[in-house]
Amino acid sequence: MAISRYRHLIWDWNGTLLDDLDLNIAVMNTLLDRRRLPLLDRARYHALFDFPVRAYYGRLGFDPAIDSFERLSVEFISGYDARRLESPLHRDTRGILAAARAAGLGQSILSAYRHETLLEIVAHFGLAPLFDHITGLDNIHAHSKVALGHELVRRLDVPPGEILLVGDTLHDLEVARELGVNCALVAAGHHPAERLRAGNAPVYPDLAAFAAAHGFAIKP
Repeated sequence: MAISRYRHLIWDWNGTLLDDLDLNIAVMNTLLDRRRLPLLDRARYHALFDFPVRAYYGRLGFDPAIDSFERLSVEFISGYDARRLESPLHRDTRGILAAARAAGLGQSILSAYRHETLLEIVAHFGLAPLFDHITGLDNIHAHSKVALGHELVRRLDVPPGEILLVGDTLHDLEVARELGVNCALVAAGHHPAERLRAGNAPVYPDLAAFAAAHGFAIKP
């Protein structure tokens, strides 16, 4: 997958550029502990987490007759947002974004995170100037990003074959296929490598490996 064939990179945010896996686990464990449900570790989280998030909540054991999905969403996002600045960027995020920009590639973010908060946290890390578009959902329920993705591709005015979406979950791959763009997956976020490989897309252990495979020179 030569990077020279692409004009634009669409990045997922949570788990791909932002290393928020442990924060997601910690916040969800707060909800689970309040209800005396089994807690998560990384292995159990990686086995259960998926989109749509409503189904993931069901696999965790929440009783919809007691806790509606909407109520749980508010509780989770309130806990996450209170700690949103605790998560660091993945180690090579800054380097690969700068290298891609230096190579003349356009870049955007397509995220299931709430749009206003996404803008805030991207600005917090000083990354906003590296992106042409930053696109998140208008709600807290983390539904599919497909509709947002179609809107973004229209705004880019770049042929889909010249766009690469980089994510960390099989949902990112599903979104890429719906949009007709190519996809690369990084196994350092919310889905482990063994699950990602089932999607038959290129899988890299981390951003450094993705950069090396595509000829990006990341400055230390």
